[in-house]
Amino acid sequence: MIETDLAYLGAAEALRLFRSRALSPVELLQTLLSRIAASAEGLNAVCFTYADEAMDQARRAELRYAARSADLGPLEGLPTALKDENMMAGKVTTYGSLLYADHVAPDTAPVVQRLLDAGAIIHARTTTPEFSCVPYCHSRQWGITRNPWNPAFTPGGSSGGSGAALAAGLTMLATGSDIGGSIRIPAAACGIVGFKPPYGRVPSTPPFNLDHYNHPGPMARTVEDCLLMQNVLAGPHPQDIASLKPRLELTMDRGGVRGWKIAFSVDFGFMEVDPQVRANTLRAVEVFRSLGAEVVEVALPWSWDMYRAAATHHATLFGAWLAEYLDDREACLTSYAADFARRSLAVTTRDYLASLNVEGRIYAHFGPMMEDYDLFLCPTLAIPAIAADFEMRAPLQINGKEIDPYLGWTMAWPFNMLGRCPVLALPSGHADSGVPTGIQLVGRSYDDPAVFRAGLAFEAAVGGWFATPATRPALPF
Repeated sequence: MIETDLAYLGAAEALRLFRSRALSPVELLQTLLSRIAASAEGLNAVCFTYADEAMDQARRAELRYAARSADLGPLEGLPTALKDENMMAGKVTTYGSLLYADHVAPDTAPVVQRLLDAGAIIHARTTTPEFSCVPYCHSRQWGITRNPWNPAFTPGGSSGGSGAALAAGLTMLATGSDIGGSIRIPAAACGIVGFKPPYGRVPSTPPFNLDHYNHPGPMARTVEDCLLMQNVLAGPHPQDIASLKPRLELTMDRGGVRGWKIAFSVDFGFMEVDPQVRANTLRAVEVFRSLGAEVVEVALPWSWDMYRAAATHHATLFGAWLAEYLDDREACLTSYAADFARRSLAVTTRDYLASLNVEGRIYAHFGPMMEDYDLFLCPTLAIPAIAADFEMRAPLQINGKEIDPYLGWTMAWPFNMLGRCPVLALPSGHADSGVPTGIQLVGRSYDDPAVFRAGLAFEAAVGGWFATPATRPALPF
């Protein structure tokens, strides 16, 4: 198998090859580490590698497969990358900040421990913007991370390094977290698959495990791989009071969507959407119709007031957390982090209560509406991507109209407000720039199986992604 094909092998397929001994975990890891080294300057998706430790683990996994060990983990031998916010005891975790450049994690986060227990090999750590607080991926700590499909554009954020690493064939799986779209934004911009689980499905760490906007989750190149990783991450954890019981085990349900009723909206009734995103979304709608689903455009009583409520929520909790650094440490902050923290100082608890009232109002419509539908479909981003070096203070336009540069060009944040709804983000095509576009499949509250069943059907219908050189980014390595 040639190196490039090996790098884009699906995780589930790699496991099958490991078991048949047609592929060694050592061979796979060597390929990925080589690509990480070659991509460092042009892509900048990976900030740390753990090559020696990872290779030792790969050799042990190789021996376990050779011995046909009875207790192989569900991710045994799979190279998996961690976002630079997931703590792993004894390893530096910087959160993309100069302030934590030498911070060695004292503990291991629940999601990381579950990956290790499942036999995953942590070979790399991926870049993130400072404190994961913006939807692009550059910081003073790590510099600019670029989109593998077109380096002039961002891979999205905040899990941008994870998205770029998957699209560039640097890892089989990667972790992400999503407080305003941080899994789904890179999924769309990089043409990969990302899952925002419903609140509580995957355990997190205090204090953000108590924020219903917060969702750790899996990122992969296929729906099958995303499901495989989600089954490892999900389930109650004794350190997270919000984690759900019982554990949900997803099955590889390929029953399709014939007879389903799917609602969709291209613009939520108030957002500006790039024509290429609109066209690709409507093509996805037609795919679902061809699979036997009834797909109906619906009107939503949504407006920019809803967006302002989401921004208030972020400022009240996330912004207040960042505001702790507005002292002699502020000089070390990236400008967007300092600006975000300063804006949060003006937000009151009364504002927060008002934002919760907006959340209640929108679900009072969305929940009953979804009783008539199996799924809701919409774009993930209103434009394919923004510039790799975009600054929040810069103006941004869609269709000639000024757009809020924070999250006004994204369409993921409503489903952090509706945080109990599972959302699977899938590629929908490409723009003229080469940058991918994406769609979101939104389920009824806690109906994770539905979005994966629909995602598997869509993936099979369009032929999947990254399968051939023609469907991969043209990388210079």
